[in-house]
This record gives sequence, C-alpha cells and structure tokens, in this order.
Amino acid sequence: MRQRAVRLFEAAVKAADPAQALRPHLADLPEIAGRYILISIGKAACSMIEEAIANLPNGAKFEAIAVTNYENVRDIKHCVVMAAGHPVPDESGETAGQAVIELLQTTTTDDVVLALISGGGSALLPAPVEGVSLTDKAEVSRILLGAGVDITEMNMVRQQLSRLKGGGMAGLAVPAKLHSYILSDVIGDDLRVIASGPTVAPIATPAAAWELLTSLNVFDLMPTSVQDYLKVNAPETEPARSENILIGSNGHSLHAMQVASGDGAIVSNSLTGDVEDAAKFIIQSAMQNSAETLIFGGETTVTIRGNGKGGRNQELALRVAMLAENADLGDWLFLSGGTDGRDGPTDAAGGIVDKHTAQRIRDAGESPEALLANNDSYAALKAAGDLLMTGATGTNVADVQVFLRSTKA
Repeated sequence: MRQRAVRLFEAAVKAADPAQALRPHLADLPEIAGRYILISIGKAACSMIEEAIANLPNGAKFEAIAVTNYENVRDIKHCVVMAAGHPVPDESGETAGQAVIELLQTTTTDDVVLALISGGGSALLPAPVEGVSLTDKAEVSRILLGAGVDITEMNMVRQQLSRLKGGGMAGLAVPAKLHSYILSDVIGDDLRVIASGPTVAPIATPAAAWELLTSLNVFDLMPTSVQDYLKVNAPETEPARSENILIGSNGHSLHAMQVASGDGAIVSNSLTGDVEDAAKFIIQSAMQNSAETLIFGGETTVTIRGNGKGGRNQELALRVAMLAENADLGDWLFLSGGTDGRDGPTDAAGGIVDKHTAQRIRDAGESPEALLANNDSYAALKAAGDLLMTGATGTNVADVQVFLRSTKA
C-alpha cells in the first residue's frame, strides 16, 4: 500500500508539470516590434520560463527574470534566475522584487509581457510599500501563520503591503500588453489569491485587511508601520488590464490520481480548515465509504500552540494515525503531501502513516500525544519512519491526500 500511495502522489505531481501545462498556450506567439518581457515567479518559475523561452518566435528580442525558492533554483540560459525565501520573505526576495519593478518600468507600447505565475510567488517576491520594511512584512507573515489563517486571508493582508501584489505588477507593465499564465495552488482557483494576484484586482481593501486582523486579535501584534498603513484607507484604483489564463490546478491532479488508481473516489476537492477537523472528516469518510482508494485535495491550516517543527501535511497525517489507531478499518494507509515537495519549514513533503504509526513512535521512546501538543509532527513521524520525502518537485498545486485500505482477507 505504501508503494501504491507514493505512485498516486507522483501521478498528482506529474499532472501539475508546469511545462506541459504551459506549452499549448504558447504555441503560436506572434512576432512583435518590441521585446518579449518574461517574468516568472513561484515554485514552478524555472520550468515555466524555460518553456516560454523555447516557444518564443525565432530571433525574438527578450529579457527574462525567474524568481523561485532556494530548493528549485537552477541556471537557465539567457535568463536571470533569482532565489528567495519561502514561506517567510527575505532580503533576496526584496532584491528580486526590485529587479522585477525596474524591468517593468522599461516597457513600451511595442513590448509584450508574459507573466508566468505559480504558487509561492507571494512570499518569494516581497516589494513593501513605502514606510513598511521587509522585516515588518516578515513579522506579519509569521503572526498570520501562527494565527491559523487560510491562504485567502493571508494574501488579503499581503496584497495591501506590496507594490506588486493585488494587480501591482499589471499596473507597472503599462503601456505594454500583458498576458498572464497561472498555475493554481489555491482551492477554488481564485486568481486574486494565487501568488497574491500580481496581475488581477486585489481581494479586498486596506480597511478589510484591518478588520480581519482585528477580528483575529492580532492587529495590535503587528509592527507599528503596518498598523499605521492599514489605518489609512487608500482610495481604490481601477486595476490595469491583463489576460489571465489558468493552466493547471489541484483539481487536475486529483483527477490524475483517480485515473491512476483505477477505482479511486474523489471524496473532497476542498479539504480546508484546521487539521484537527480535517483529520476527523477523513476518518469519518473512511468509515462511511468502503472504496479501496479515497482521494482528497485542498490546503488545511495549523494553529500553532507549541514550538515544535512540522507542517500541515505532517500534522494531518499524525492526527489521522492517532485517531484511526484503534478504529475498525482493517489494514489501512494514509498519505498527505504537498505537491511542491516541501511541507512547512521542513525537508519533508508530508507524512505516510498506517495503523501502527502511533505504536512505532512509542516504541522509539517518544509520546505521540506530547509531540502533537507541541506541533512537533516532524519528530513524531521521523521516529516512526513515516516522513514522506520527495525533494522539491518544481511545481505547486496545493496538497493531496489518499486513504487506502486493503481488501485482501
């Protein structure tokens, strides 16, 4: 069952291959009087920009910048590749953001901008508004991650503090024509949320971001510069126009898992909310559905109560293992993994557990209950030998899960 679960996870990742998803959309790029300006951001940035360069008309003039996370960076001919921090922005990302801004400011009416956007782009390309420092923005991300917000809420705030997010890139691209190709890591595929929507209208206003932070009781924890900026409700502006095309998503990957399984049932394509509730839903689904393969997809959240190390997929897997340890489910196995190959600030993609996981943790001299209470799912799964390790995949369409049960007597 472990081998089968890993194969299904690999099918999900393969279906999100950024080059294959982008290729049909660039088959007939026209010759233009000016330059093609290629800007690729996100965990799939390198694959996407390589594909774009390969599809440019013969002899086309172009300039290219790709910004990706450290795990996925590689040299690309005729392209400036910049590595930056994720999920917390760093100085390298700020340098990359400034480079993108400066290139966009050179556009003319003869140019065409191709924006290639994938998950992770929000943290990778920080360009703080005036008065807000990179350190301040990093602190905002840290506080929001600890508050258990979902990706929409996270990016609602991020957009308000950036020169590039929430349509900022589109505004800077004027007067050139802008075409944006987007690989979604967001459940529901809201283009305003993916990488914080650099080529689309913002999710909400500064006032709405202020109200969200207040409702979460974290506004007073924010840096003073952020508080001051959000208290001023800036006037809304008409977003610059861009052609935005969705080229891949979590749903595509779930369908690929279903096809690869032969008998799989997609139970949910919107597994969101706290991992504790998600774990209960998965167990309940397994109780109610006798299919051998149950497939889920989404992006859960973790409320941080301890100082351990882990990620949402690892904690979800650990919670399922503990809830189902004594359940009447026969032989079963559960995998939860991030399609980018990295779960939280760890080197694991997620976890792959069975009904003996909790006991293996105890046999290793650890307490699964204590480790879970400290948000230390990485240590727990490592003790059990149940970490899902894939390395960076070069793509990102959120998370996928599969619950397998053996039907053999």
